[in-house]
Amino acid sequence: MSALAIRVQGLSKRYRIGGAAPGPGHLREALMDILAAPFRRFGRPRAAADDFWALRDVSFDVQRGEVLGIIGRNGAGKSTALKIMSRITPPTAGRVELYGRIGSLLEVGTGFHGDLTGRENIYLNGTILGMRKWEIDRKFDEIVAFAGVEAFIDTPVKRYSSGMYMRLAFAVAAHLDTEILLVDEVLAVGDLEFQRKCLGKMDEVARTGRTVLFVSHNMAVMRRLCGRGILLDRGRVIANGTMDTVADLYVRPDPAGEAGARFDPRDRHGVGWAQVTDARIVDDQGGPAKGIPCDADLLIELSIEVTDGMPAGTSLRGLVVELIVCSDDGQPLLSLMNVDDTGVALPDARSCRVLVRLPGPTFVPGRYRINTFVGVPFLQHVDEISGALTFEVGPPAAPWRPYELYTGRGLFCRKAEWSCLQPAAAALRWDATGA
Repeated sequence: MSALAIRVQGLSKRYRIGGAAPGPGHLREALMDILAAPFRRFGRPRAAADDFWALRDVSFDVQRGEVLGIIGRNGAGKSTALKIMSRITPPTAGRVELYGRIGSLLEVGTGFHGDLTGRENIYLNGTILGMRKWEIDRKFDEIVAFAGVEAFIDTPVKRYSSGMYMRLAFAVAAHLDTEILLVDEVLAVGDLEFQRKCLGKMDEVARTGRTVLFVSHNMAVMRRLCGRGILLDRGRVIANGTMDTVADLYVRPDPAGEAGARFDPRDRHGVGWAQVTDARIVDDQGGPAKGIPCDADLLIELSIEVTDGMPAGTSLRGLVVELIVCSDDGQPLLSLMNVDDTGVALPDARSCRVLVRLPGPTFVPGRYRINTFVGVPFLQHVDEISGALTFEVGPPAAPWRPYELYTGRGLFCRKAEWSCLQPAAAALRWDATGA
């Protein structure tokens, strides 16, 4: 048996922007395309402007039993590559060779019917994903227990909460017995406890010797599960090596500013009627910070605006703003929300600037990222940017003896109040020599 599980050669995928060419028999679409053409293409070349290459000449091999992570920003081509390998969409050029039975966890919940019960949907979804009835029978109890929906298994899924729905869908897909498994950003379904179960299940799959391709923005998960990584950028492979090396390249900030901070809105999600238009690290005077020592306050400034084209009267009032500070590998460290402590609400206006002060000392020296979130509580994700702001924290501005003792131990660099309750003791002090 060949040691090769997947071979991708010269893979390219092109999409048409602004409408596809009409196929045979689509007379109405053809006429509409002809009538709209002078307005849509006025002042720009037709071919180059209407083509978007999701993938360009992508080639790589995956060995049997290897766990490969594919990373990159939104629009890099990750999901497109997995859809081609899953035979959901054809390539424009190139080829994919698969050696073994393949299963895909690409869009969790595809195939579920709201009027059918959980039991019926397990069989329906399992069949769509390639399982035979005897396989579903054998795994039925395990699937239900994993999803935690035993009490509701004979209830139509349209009455499930969104969390129950997603848990059941993941449980069906995750219990496929396949030789090759493609997983696209589905490890974040459900609550925190279920996310741990998802990660544990994927860890188990990776240890069974099956070939696995992961796509995720969570670098901590990718480093844990994957031995090798591929970094895509604008449809091209720009790095192929160990997962740690490729992940370090992915999270490395671009050179910008004396504080090493830069705003990057490319990885944006949400309905978008309001957006974070800028994010930066500032000093006490409101100018760009010239350095971020670990013992100083961290000041983060956001600019938020209602997007052009929204009706008059649309304002930012009622929106919640959240900042999630992450390590350089994407592990969340700290969440800050405007409604947590201060109760500061956004104004009844179309734009505003928000200043967030995190009292120092903050984090140990290193590189960090901030994800921004703007939304309507429990109802709507308006704007979410992963890696909106990348910055670096340096050593303390003034000599601080304790800093030298615990540098490299943990990620937070905090002062704390200590007291000895029994018996009373004198305050512990450090002199210049550390005595």
